[in-house]
Amino acid sequence: MNQQTVQSTGRETFREHFQQVQDRFSQNGQAWFLNARKAAFARFNELGFPTPKDEAWKHTNLRPLTEVEFEHPQGNLSTAGELLEGIVFHQFKAHRMVFVDGRFSEAHSDLENLPKGLTVIPLTKAFSSHRELVEKHLAKYAGEDENPAFVALNTALHEDGALIKVDKGTHIEDPIHLIFLSSSHEHPHSTHPRILVVAEEGSEATLVERYVGEQGSVYFTNTVAEAVLEDNAVLDHYRLQDESEDAFHIGTVQIELARDSQYRTHAISIGSKIGRNGIAAHLNGPGIECVMNGLFLTQDEQHIDNHTRVIHAEPHCHSHEVFKGILDGHSSGAFTGRIIVKEGAQKTDAIQSSKNLLLSDDAKITPDPQLEIFADDVKCTHGATIGQLDTDAIFYLKSRGIDEQSAKGLLTYAFANEIIEQIKIEPLREYLEQIIAERYRKGVH
Repeated sequence: MNQQTVQSTGRETFREHFQQVQDRFSQNGQAWFLNARKAAFARFNELGFPTPKDEAWKHTNLRPLTEVEFEHPQGNLSTAGELLEGIVFHQFKAHRMVFVDGRFSEAHSDLENLPKGLTVIPLTKAFSSHRELVEKHLAKYAGEDENPAFVALNTALHEDGALIKVDKGTHIEDPIHLIFLSSSHEHPHSTHPRILVVAEEGSEATLVERYVGEQGSVYFTNTVAEAVLEDNAVLDHYRLQDESEDAFHIGTVQIELARDSQYRTHAISIGSKIGRNGIAAHLNGPGIECVMNGLFLTQDEQHIDNHTRVIHAEPHCHSHEVFKGILDGHSSGAFTGRIIVKEGAQKTDAIQSSKNLLLSDDAKITPDPQLEIFADDVKCTHGATIGQLDTDAIFYLKSRGIDEQSAKGLLTYAFANEIIEQIKIEPLREYLEQIIAERYRKGVH
């Protein structure tokens, strides 16, 4: 099957999905959004699936994804409870929304006792109850910087998601926890969750996204999150991609930041056969702080591709970016990070770093940090490292009575800890520590 045939088959599959989505939402509160859906699907058809010939996708071949004919899922609620029980930290204190195969499950969610000043509702309801807010922000930001074809596909096909609004001056203590479950089906299926966050002036909140599915299941998650932070707003954002290792995951995050706001994200990728994270932040006012941390663990033949973009449009802003990869087996990874400092964005302070640890001779990583600077009074640095475990450190630990396999596991954990120690949510931090301990406790080859 040639690439043109693959592209045609994939588009036809999603054309059927699009017709079903149109039929479902044409008679309810989402009817006003149908034109946007049609325009987005036309945009997807125009762009098509990206290939390695596209500069932004030169390190990732999506052919394994485009060869699969994905069905439109109906939502298998019968297995959701079992899947939830298998999520180690899902019961930590939080305002929790659960989505099964892309649709909100009220039975498995916990949105009781929301504090004053916090709105957390399914996007399907928000189209009616908060139409003005949704119309102002939804699909207004994502798609220009990262993953444009997949953002367009999500805009056309999303059936549900979350609207999160934090009112002016409101500080939310407990995290908002969104769990997206993909259940097992006889045939591969695809879902397209959408998230919209509006943090008003002076507000503070923590958002956790968790993506998980049954191991061995083949499915495709194509998720888009857009967040708008007004002056002095603060958002801590955790994303844990823990999909089936036979699944495909494309995640896009677009952040719009205003004066003196703060955004901190921790993007953790463990699962999926092919995973792609696209994170873009626009620093649209002075005094902004933007922190992007990432950690990905790959094994066997997994492939994870991280793309980031930070656009400094105004002076006196800070961005700090560290992405780390631990690669084993025949797995591969890529990191492409771009910092853009526009003319007039003086006193910019930007740091970008890609650090990678190869645990096998067959693992591969391609880092590509980039700077584009159009201002002259800035402090910007970027760099990338690729290495293996330090043999001298292994020898030292062995001299202290630690066996070689345990020594390698300790050093691997120490490498990841720069990211893990910054995670403020203890159950999430402990879960990642457990994953690393179990995966590398027998040492590496």
